[in-house]
Amino acid sequence: MGVPWRRFAPDVPMATALIAEDEPMLRAQLKSRLRQAWPELGEIVEAENGEQALALIDECRPDVAFLDIRMPVQSGLDVARAIEGRCHVVFVTAYDEYAIAAFDEGAVDYVLKPVASERVAKVVARVKARLATPPPDLTALLARLAERGEPAAPLKWIRASLGNVMQMIAVSDVVYFQAEDKYTKVVTPQAEALIKKPIKDLYDELDQDAFWQIHRATIVNLNAIARVERDWRDQPVITLKSRPEKLTVSRTFAHRFKTM
Repeated sequence: MGVPWRRFAPDVPMATALIAEDEPMLRAQLKSRLRQAWPELGEIVEAENGEQALALIDECRPDVAFLDIRMPVQSGLDVARAIEGRCHVVFVTAYDEYAIAAFDEGAVDYVLKPVASERVAKVVARVKARLATPPPDLTALLARLAERGEPAAPLKWIRASLGNVMQMIAVSDVVYFQAEDKYTKVVTPQAEALIKKPIKDLYDELDQDAFWQIHRATIVNLNAIARVERDWRDQPVITLKSRPEKLTVSRTFAHRFKTM
């Protein structure tokens, strides 16, 4: 038996939230966006995986849970299924097919990664309007999402040319990818190699929780970032952990690095 739903009057300001997301940078960004859009929100607790999320829901009884669909140990779908209507749910995903299915249901909301402040503001407005009512039954929705299956597994290995030598490079070892003439340069901490796949096609195959496009010609591994600063034009500039060069974020993608 789940914990009874705490009915909120519309004027009660101190609702609480949980964010379950395994990428620290994305978790921090969502928390920042949430604070901006909902300044009167009370405590925000954070989980790195589904197991932690379930424990914190039992302990803290948040009013809304932002659940990354793809998490280690237990997925966001597993968590939503297990909490038995104890809090409202917002799915967080990089995959449109999940988001559209959830949104069409009308019972839950979604946030696409990377998190845009405008989207979070819309979600917060809808969640606040629902706090006075019990969370909806998500059984049918979760069954449909489970039937759709997980998105295709992201690319794990790349076969690239290093001079006259062909080698296999683990995607997790890549610092960044950059378009170069008719090729894409694959940059690791120790070396550079070339592949013929265009940046756009490559990005569709990567884990978009771990890799962000920062320029029409550049994709960076979030785990390879040491810090993000701003130059004299107020554009984000990325310092890497294992490479001396710096990467400039174009204006098109600069919103991803606002107030992390």
